[in-house]
Amino acid sequence: MPPLPIVVLGAGAWGTALAVAAAARHPVLLWARDAAQAAEMAATRCNRRYLPEVTLPEALRISADAAEAAAVAEQGLAVIGSPMSGLRERLAALPAGATVLWLCKGFEAGSGALGHEIASEIRPDLRCGVLSGPSFALEVARGQPTALVAASLDESLCTLAVQAFHSDSLRIYTSSDPVGVEVGGAVKNVMAIATGIADGLALGLNARAALITRGLAEMTRLGLALGARAETFMGLSGLGDLVLTATGALSRNRQVGLRLAQGASVAQALAALGHVAEGVYSAGTVLQRARALGVEMPITQAVVEVLEGRLAPVRAVALLMARESRSEA
Repeated sequence: MPPLPIVVLGAGAWGTALAVAAAARHPVLLWARDAAQAAEMAATRCNRRYLPEVTLPEALRISADAAEAAAVAEQGLAVIGSPMSGLRERLAALPAGATVLWLCKGFEAGSGALGHEIASEIRPDLRCGVLSGPSFALEVARGQPTALVAASLDESLCTLAVQAFHSDSLRIYTSSDPVGVEVGGAVKNVMAIATGIADGLALGLNARAALITRGLAEMTRLGLALGARAETFMGLSGLGDLVLTATGALSRNRQVGLRLAQGASVAQALAALGHVAEGVYSAGTVLQRARALGVEMPITQAVVEVLEGRLAPVRAVALLMARESRSEA
């Protein structure tokens, strides 16, 4: 496949990792909002704040110049690697008719919108989609085997995502269900907090399995109500990402749950983490969307009440276990 100009907008851990992976085969520009951070990364060939373990390849260009980033976006593919809170701003800044994938996972605070809903509202001119799946940034940057899914209603964009990122170590699947892929990416973070709490309370492997399974059921119910397809949640962005984020030691959301179970406040848990944990910010919005659609999500509700200080973790688990028996289906 011919080289494809790519600009990754956002020099956090995941944006940096994907830029590193793509730079082996394509001309890639990694854009950072902070000029000082960009200069340091270019000089040291290291993202010391977000991915200190990885040496950045010499072929990877790094810049804080917005005009330079826009020029690459006009020529090839833009990839937004900001947190969900920055997606609207990054979309608004893209040149007309650009082709873009976003990596962020969650519902936007306030509006409750998913990525495709934001894009439809403010930039209907863009060819757009989402790249998601079970992936820790460090492993992708190291070239360890990973599988992702590119989802868009634009089939040619999915093909472009394969051209951009498919390699010996990074396998890209495609999907025409961006709604399901986005819901999976958002809800799994909330379930990872719940699983971290259960593990932090030493409730055992049976409890962990129950939380993951019933969390998948909650995710699927919400997704179907939003127009997703059920089979998407048995794939990489559903079950795959849920299992990884709920059980993996590198999971930020799981780490938050573990610290909450040990008695830390949300502020203390986030301070110790030093990075964004999207589940903390999106849990309330997930519950808000679910209630508006009449979708029952008891695990999500319990996580929200713990995060907002209305329930202690032990009490939240007790209330979940005290719920009346029902058909699993």
